[in-house]
Amino acid sequence: MSSAAPEQDPTPQEVADREREEKERKAKEDAEQAQLPYKWTQTIRDVDVTIPIPATIKGRDMDVVLTKTKIKVAIKGQEPFIEGDFPHIILVDESSWTLETTSKPPGKEVSIHLDKVNKMEWWPHVVTSAPKIDVSKITPENSSLSDLDGETRAMVEKMMYDQRQKETGGMTSDEQRKANILKKFQAEHPEMDFSNAKIG
Repeated sequence: MSSAAPEQDPTPQEVADREREEKERKAKEDAEQAQLPYKWTQTIRDVDVTIPIPATIKGRDMDVVLTKTKIKVAIKGQEPFIEGDFPHIILVDESSWTLETTSKPPGKEVSIHLDKVNKMEWWPHVVTSAPKIDVSKITPENSSLSDLDGETRAMVEKMMYDQRQKETGGMTSDEQRKANILKKFQAEHPEMDFSNAKIG
């Protein structure tokens, strides 16, 4: 049972309103993203973009530009599918694009892999001119936390834990660690007076 005072619990009406708002926000976001001529997904480390194109197109027909801060993908002589500035910089050497044949129409797709320089932030969009998604609603499950190497994963989990603790007014993991070290030290040195010790 939650120990919060009853007046702090949202009423069923408030919960329903919040859920409805969230559904509407998500539906609007999905609709905006569905309008884009490309699809994109991301993990905390990278972004993948796919663009369906006609099966007759070959690699040499494509005009693809990837720089640290910009992207352009077009069929030569046509309007770009995507063009603009990234919200954050990418590692160009680790990023790539390929042309793949698919079983679904129109028959081929351009697949673009972008490696983020900052492995600790979500992108609200691929290019700054596109509609944003609400990155605060991304759950790390989608980002496959399990794919991260141990160190990065521990760092992400610590950041998420600290963020949650901050929001609920609890101790961050560092403060907790300091408190535990002090406790252990106190236990080992009962003769010392720690009543005025400050943790910080």
